[in-house]
Amino acid sequence: MEPTMNHPFNVRSFFTNRETKDIGVGLVLWRGYFQSVRPAIGRMLVNVDISTGTMYKPGPLIDLCLEFFGRQGQPNNLSPKRGLPDRERIRLQRFVSGIRIQTIHGDERRRRTPRVVKKLSSAGASDLTFTMREGGSMTVAQYFRQVLNRPLQFPDVLCIEVGSGALIPLELCTVPEGQIMRKQVPPEKTKDVLDFATKKPHERLASITNGLAVLAYGQSEYVRTFGMHVEDTAGPLALQARVLKPPTLRYGQNSRQPTIAPANGSWNMVDKRFYRPASIDRWVVVVYERQARFNQQAAQEMISGLMSSCASVGINVNDTAPIVTWQNGQGRIADQMRDAGAQCFQKTGVRPQLIVVVLPDGGNDIYTAVKHFGDVTVGVATQCLKSSKCFRAKPQYYANVCLKINVKLGGINTIPDQQSASVLTDPRNPTIVMGADVIHPAPGSEGRPSFTALVGNVDSDAAKYVATSCVQKSRQEIIEDLQKMAVDVLRLYMTYRQRAEKKPGNPAPTRLIFFRDGVSEGQFKQVLEEELEALKKACAELKIKPLITMIVVAKRHHVRFFPQNPGDADRSGNCPAGTVVDQVVAHPTEFDWYLQSHGGLLGTSRPAHYNVLYDENKFSADGLQALSFALCHVYARATRSVSIPAPVYYADIVCSRAKNHYDPQGQLDFSDSATQADQGQADSTLEAFKRGFKDLHPNMKTMMYFS
Repeated sequence: MEPTMNHPFNVRSFFTNRETKDIGVGLVLWRGYFQSVRPAIGRMLVNVDISTGTMYKPGPLIDLCLEFFGRQGQPNNLSPKRGLPDRERIRLQRFVSGIRIQTIHGDERRRRTPRVVKKLSSAGASDLTFTMREGGSMTVAQYFRQVLNRPLQFPDVLCIEVGSGALIPLELCTVPEGQIMRKQVPPEKTKDVLDFATKKPHERLASITNGLAVLAYGQSEYVRTFGMHVEDTAGPLALQARVLKPPTLRYGQNSRQPTIAPANGSWNMVDKRFYRPASIDRWVVVVYERQARFNQQAAQEMISGLMSSCASVGINVNDTAPIVTWQNGQGRIADQMRDAGAQCFQKTGVRPQLIVVVLPDGGNDIYTAVKHFGDVTVGVATQCLKSSKCFRAKPQYYANVCLKINVKLGGINTIPDQQSASVLTDPRNPTIVMGADVIHPAPGSEGRPSFTALVGNVDSDAAKYVATSCVQKSRQEIIEDLQKMAVDVLRLYMTYRQRAEKKPGNPAPTRLIFFRDGVSEGQFKQVLEEELEALKKACAELKIKPLITMIVVAKRHHVRFFPQNPGDADRSGNCPAGTVVDQVVAHPTEFDWYLQSHGGLLGTSRPAHYNVLYDENKFSADGLQALSFALCHVYARATRSVSIPAPVYYADIVCSRAKNHYDPQGQLDFSDSATQADQGQADSTLEAFKRGFKDLHPNMKTMMYFS
């Protein structure tokens, strides 16, 4: 309570200006401290961690606005009359709306009560006229000339409008220190935020320990008044952890090394061929980089590098001289891609199976159009490469690209060995593993829906996945179309078992393990009441009766583990991959555990928190922990174990790719500036998004197009 009275705060974190970093565009990062009270076995614990707050830069508002555009010292750039485009004005308005400002008037004293910026005027102070109470009219610039006894310095510059409707010139406003920006950080600044937030384990622990002095529980009047005592002198809580044995992974039979046991969450592809490699009969290359920057020789080197890597992992490329075309990214991407496919058809009589697209830096719009064309319009695999990355790239780069291409074409990279993941691969108990997630619009953007995704395996080894996604009401966490989505995935599972794997007897799964991402503890009851019911109805619709286990996987928490003995740490100073904690900090009554399944790279690793909400299969804690850890190793895009089980990771990717389902030439607004006035408009916008959402092409429904 006390820190939040003295410092800026955001729910459970408060921030101090002891450690700050200016990242430009009018933003400053502040180091903060997170705290919450958690129930544990036989006691209550205080969870303390460091956090990062993004603040508006204090000082004159006009300077903040100029810094946002990167035009410091040029105030007239904020004048519509002098060329400020309306699109840029709206972008600035989105950035500054909601800021508290103080105003300077006549005697140069600050107005004590801060006022909140509602929006920006569409014209400068000298062009905005208002009617006075006593009759007559005057411009805002004339009014402030009277109030200030001097003309405005920049009469053509925009004004802000505050809640009361009053217009105030930018030059008369200042931004007080310590205001949290509750909107999305500009994408180009994400790296700066990560650099500031990332701390090595020993540095983070020292920072947290120092934070206890700021928290000062012993001196808190509130803690004393309630008769509580916080034991913080002993430092962080010490506990016992176990390290799980990683699963053995199986590669293709003609590999020199057909099995591998990962070491600290990673392994390599040396002497290994994919478990089931795809083959490429026909493919084309479309280059959107200028020919001067990515010429014929660069394209040929890229083709050679890719084909060499394909050969080393077992992918058979029958077309050694694919057609290469250079295109202009300003044109109609779909027509250009179709034209490349037609050239291939004319030359060979067969349409391409794969289109490799070389993108320039900043080619996000081209990427979206390429994916819409491949995944939705014609149903062909597409692989995008950045020109800056594939220009003279090393074999390791192409090996990583092959991991993605193989599964997009229906191959399987690796599977967990049967002995290592008996729950997954037991032939008497066919098991489907599902991952589900919901993604919401960025903070501050209205008029955008939420997107949902459900992913499930179709093979007996839980290595090949299919996905389905839907649109729903903005910021609604419960998946409303889960029954329909689950029916689709279950049908694909049973069809694959019958037709591809030729399994005799009933193709229905006897076990359904459902991993759910992104649900807060307060929503567990709702998930059980609504989503579990939807899964049961989906099974009833298909007349199957698998035993269901439902597990929530959470990553957005502030529990961190630090090895006490440096000899127990991995190279990054973190706990080793496979570290599991299911006592001391676990919930006193619920079935939960923490699993750090990935090796550390940068900063302090965050363990995933698993909560078992429902378990008809009556799994043991050891069985579920081993199963979850094994699933972290079947993520097709990397030769590393990942931080959450692969189906959950895939669901997250499918959600974030949802905008690829919309026509790139369409009218729907995907920018964060989308706003709406009322509920009626919100409903009609949602309907428009639902109508515009195009289904996957049938060719792609059984492919891992999202990898």
